[in-house]
Amino acid sequence: MDSPGYNCFVDRDKMDAAIQDLGPKELSCTELQELKQLARQGYWAQSHALRGKVYQRLIRDIPCRTVTPDASVYSDIVGKIVGKHSSSSLPLPEFVDNTQVPIYCLNARGEGAVRKILLCIANQFPDISFCPALPAVVALLLHYSIDEAECFEKACRILACNDPSRRLIDQSFLAFESSCMTFGDLVNKYCQAAHKLMVAVSEDVLQVYSDWQRWLFGELPLNYFARVFDVFLVEGYKVLYRVALAILKFFHKVRAGQPLESDNVKQDIRMFVKDIAKTVSPEKLLEKAFAIRLFSRKEIQLLQMANEKALKQKGITVKQKRQFVHLAVHAENFRSEIVSVKEMRDIWSWVPERFALCQPLLLFSSLQHGYSLTRFYFQCEGHEPTLLLIKTTQKEVCGAYLSTDWSERNKYGGKLSFFGTGECFVFRLQPEVQRYEWVVIKHPELTKPVPCTSTHSSCSDPADRLSPFLAARHFNLPSKTESMFMAGGNDCLIIGGGGGQALYIDGDLNRGRTGHCDTFNNQPLCSENFLIAAVEAWGFQDPDTQ
Repeated sequence: MDSPGYNCFVDRDKMDAAIQDLGPKELSCTELQELKQLARQGYWAQSHALRGKVYQRLIRDIPCRTVTPDASVYSDIVGKIVGKHSSSSLPLPEFVDNTQVPIYCLNARGEGAVRKILLCIANQFPDISFCPALPAVVALLLHYSIDEAECFEKACRILACNDPSRRLIDQSFLAFESSCMTFGDLVNKYCQAAHKLMVAVSEDVLQVYSDWQRWLFGELPLNYFARVFDVFLVEGYKVLYRVALAILKFFHKVRAGQPLESDNVKQDIRMFVKDIAKTVSPEKLLEKAFAIRLFSRKEIQLLQMANEKALKQKGITVKQKRQFVHLAVHAENFRSEIVSVKEMRDIWSWVPERFALCQPLLLFSSLQHGYSLTRFYFQCEGHEPTLLLIKTTQKEVCGAYLSTDWSERNKYGGKLSFFGTGECFVFRLQPEVQRYEWVVIKHPELTKPVPCTSTHSSCSDPADRLSPFLAARHFNLPSKTESMFMAGGNDCLIIGGGGGQALYIDGDLNRGRTGHCDTFNNQPLCSENFLIAAVEAWGFQDPDTQ
């Protein structure tokens, strides 16, 4: 092992066993696409020296704030900050949230160096309030730095990135918590089998998903984390979501069918990740990760911003340090003529995370307000989103999650027209549970994102456009039938269109029909022609307003 990056910080015996230095010594490519391909293939993964050179180059190219602390700053401040303390006894900065420093084959001196670097970073970045991923990043970078000062400079450049389109490491509790919510949304869409298992064994599934960064930045073995970091430096934050989703898919595959106790789910996943080498290689993990067809970076950014907005409305600030308490459906306050508390909690696990923080609020009940579509609209207008529940006279139960205020129908001058977004979905609960989401979620190959070409276009300022996440205007769809989400007139209410309707309900709320439609690619949600026993509409109430 001749790489200078391994000097005095690494336990060489453990390092030699972890990674053999057998790879190429130089990298000549400059094109981003080729660099992506090489990173995913692990081109520099088997060469300590080459990985060190690549990290140096990639981190050097990160656009940073004008004044970003460098190696010389570290040399100036480290003595004053550390003083006469022993490196091993140095306290960690508060913002790492009691996160353990990963060993990553470091010796005692290396572990102490990580603590010194973290304290110096805390001194130079007073705005960082929550960053539990940083110890793992610094511990890894120490392997590929000549000394502590160079490692400090690399970490600072990652933290000081000022490219608004390039998300790297969360540095506040608000950003971290919204990332956890976004990960929960992505699991809900792309890992439905695993999500179903998590819902079954956990009272608060978002508490399980709040651990997702720990899986990557701490529990993953060094050679796995380094492979993820290789790609992360090239492609950015979206890679982290992909790999965490892949981990959850593998965990579900291994543990499905085995009993899981709710108190141990988080620990079970941590242990699975720590021992992941027993199950899957780094190559297979990345292969699975990049087989997941996520939406565009722009759409994920919109979702992240929407989640941040929801948290801000609940009082979570950039400076927040406390853990946020996630709320489930409260059994003592819940009454429905159609679904049980357990069924409502299952439905709540499907809705976007920013609304799952809310409590269900009964807006309309046909048994209370009468069988009138006009009254249904009156009770629901002003609420976004809403949940529609239907019970048939055959005791079948189905419904829809509807992203957009029903008042939107008034914009079309009485003409029956579709509106809504790709967050809408339809489902049935009885006789068996099944959910059908927007067809584009399952088949993103049907479309591609619409480029944003005008500074005055609707996509120029996503902060003002949080509600229409997954709006059809963001995509080039083969036809309009893929975006017929919801429509309402005086005589009927329709959910889903194109080749049929997922749900059709008449103006008297007495009769309905269901069938396959292009928007959700669904099977009939109950008997194709049905009589209605009860209809309910639910809104989403902020717990703080109760």
